[in-house]
Amino acid sequence: MERYFDSELKELKEKILNMSAMVEEAMNNSLKAFMERKETIAQQVIDNDKVIDMLELEIDDLCIRILALYQPQAGDLRFIAATMKINNDLERMADIAVNISERALDLLKVPPVELHGDIYKMAKCTQKMLRDCIEALVTSDTELAQAVCRRDDEVDDYYAKLFKELLAVMHDDNTTIERSLDLIHVSKALERIADHATNICEDVIYMVEGKVIKHHKEE
Repeated sequence: MERYFDSELKELKEKILNMSAMVEEAMNNSLKAFMERKETIAQQVIDNDKVIDMLELEIDDLCIRILALYQPQAGDLRFIAATMKINNDLERMADIAVNISERALDLLKVPPVELHGDIYKMAKCTQKMLRDCIEALVTSDTELAQAVCRRDDEVDDYYAKLFKELLAVMHDDNTTIERSLDLIHVSKALERIADHATNICEDVIYMVEGKVIKHHKEE
């Protein structure tokens, strides 16, 4: 029985790491499509989302199977509980990547709004959080996970600044309203990605140390 348990646990680890790699690629491609106005890449992200959705279901089913058949304890139980939550956050990230890609396609139809690079800085910051989040998951690095959690406020600050900037753009030129609203949606999507990356890092800390830090930000 233990041999079968170890085999299924190994399969689960491989699947969640595969899922994380696919989501990271989807997010990076969606941001590339947005920042570089690449229609083909945006459409590719949208088309590939169904593969991620199927993998999410496979991971959930495997988690439930392991819990039902083997009744894992201690660290293994924490790993499975954290994996189920991480799986959900990853799938939501993939959906956000689709949303960004759809907005990127909309923005291809109109001239860009000048934002002095702020939204690109926010995108790069979010990409860094996601990359480090996945690294923390792969390596069980709790120090890196904590560092990612601390950077969430930086992305929140970018969003607040961009929101005010875009309101001013729309006020000064009402012909920019539609594309400015698309950019607000993209910046909000980036903020949500940062939130999900933070959630995953909190779950990594719980998985490795058994320590719950959700809703307990450092002062």
